[in-house]
Order: sequence, then structure tokens, then C-alpha cells
Amino acid sequence: MGQIPYSIAIRSDKPGTKKINVKSTKAYPVLQRTETLTESELAAHIAAHGSKFTRGDITAVIVSLVDCAREMLLEGKVVKLGELGTLRLSAKTTGADTAADCTADNIKELNVKFNPGKVLMNLRADAEFECVPSRAAQADAVTAARSQETLSDDGDDDGQHLGD
Repeated sequence: MGQIPYSIAIRSDKPGTKKINVKSTKAYPVLQRTETLTESELAAHIAAHGSKFTRGDITAVIVSLVDCAREMLLEGKVVKLGELGTLRLSAKTTGADTAADCTADNIKELNVKFNPGKVLMNLRADAEFECVPSRAAQADAVTAARSQETLSDDGDDDGQHLGD
């Protein structure tokens, strides 16, 4: 299993404080995402774990799962997916002055909420971490390296290169 990269951000020790009102700060770890898998890539990964099903079979099941879960949710059902978790609907609504005035038109948004199952609930005990530079620090390093390349690119290769 790999390590989860994180960087360190300096933030107000009181969340929600406007920058102008910050009196003290603390260092907080911030998780860095390494990549986003598509359903096809996830299916290929599952197939590579010794599954008797092909990437195509698994992708078809994932597509069917999405279609059927949507259908069941739109019937007002909760969809339990075992150890993966539970899907349910959540609504954003506006109030009406009276019960007689309260109709389906008061439902402004209908969203899906996911509650992870026990296996996915808190992964901290199984996780390993690696501290990495923040995305901003990485970008600054690339800019600096490119600037150095430009400064030293005089056509005379003296054998000195970045990283040597």
C-alpha cells in the first residue's frame, strides 16, 4: 500500500476568521491528491487483482450500478452497498407560510448523499503518510529551475546540469 502525500499549510487557529482578523496561526496537514481514477481505470485495477471478470465486465457492472442506484433513489429508496456504504437523497427546500402552500415546488435541489460503510469510515489506523512540498512550493521550484536553465543556457555545455 502506498503513502498518502500531505503538505503543511499555515492557517488561522480559529477556522472561519477573516485574514485581516487573524491573530495567531497553526500549521495544519493538507492531503495532496495524486490522481483521479476513471471508472475504466478502477475496473482495470479490480480485474488485475485476480478477478475472473474482465475490465469490460466490471465497467459494465459499475455503469449498471449507477443507472440502477439512480432509478432506486428517484423512487425514494435508500441504496445500501454493503461495506462500501449507503446512498440516500437529500433535498434543499424553501419554506412556505402554510402547509397548504407547501408543495413539491418548494424542493429546489435534490442531491445524493453518501455515507461510507464501516470499512471506509475512518482509514487513519491503516494509513501511512509522506510529507511533500505544497503545490505552490512545487510550482515555485519548477519556475526557479526553468529560470536557472534560461540563465545558464549560453550554448556552452560545461557539464554542469540542474540536479547534478
